Amino acid sequence: MNPILLLDYAGVAVFAATGALAASRKQLDIIGFLFFAGVTGTGGGTLRDLVLDLPVFWVVNPAYLVVCTAVAVFVYFSAHLVESRYKLLLWLDAVGLSAYCVMGAAKGLAATGSPAVALLTGMMTGTFGGILRDLLAGEPSVLLRPEIYITAALTGAAVFTLGELSGAPPMASALIAFAAALVVRGGALRFGWTFPRYKPRPGRRPEDIV
Repeated sequence: MNPILLLDYAGVAVFAATGALAASRKQLDIIGFLFFAGVTGTGGGTLRDLVLDLPVFWVVNPAYLVVCTAVAVFVYFSAHLVESRYKLLLWLDAVGLSAYCVMGAAKGLAATGSPAVALLTGMMTGTFGGILRDLLAGEPSVLLRPEIYITAALTGAAVFTLGELSGAPPMASALIAFAAALVVRGGALRFGWTFPRYKPRPGRRPEDIV
């Protein structure tokens, strides 16, 4: 199987699993699991295709919906075996982000030929599903966690794009980019990597403004 297509299926499956885990934390029924898995698994790719004005991937190939369904059912019957479902959710989210940012960059680059567009579609594809999941579940958004998140998706998209522009084999570019994104996001989760945060300063009094 094409490595890019493999990462696409992997990204959908892993993100679907995080959606199903979010449903388990909310103690939803099987329909809730299916809904969360489907929305999370396809959310990033759907946004990407709409932005690129391409046919939405799961409409063209409903096999992606089958993947989401299978993952949702599996998690429904096995989530209780996991000691910390939120910790597993975060790590699976990291894997899904790493796979999906590569696919997003590949599709953006193929559709437009623009490295800048590839970076943006890679970032959106890798992060939007997780953001949407947390919003629907009422969970603290991964986007607002202190650890590096969006930068990991941008790293993977950038590494893949550079590999493609340099003429490297697609498989090598995809795997190295996946690993780079996972190292950044995994390191952030494991070691708490962050960027300096904004520190507010006291505002000036109206009378001091000339």
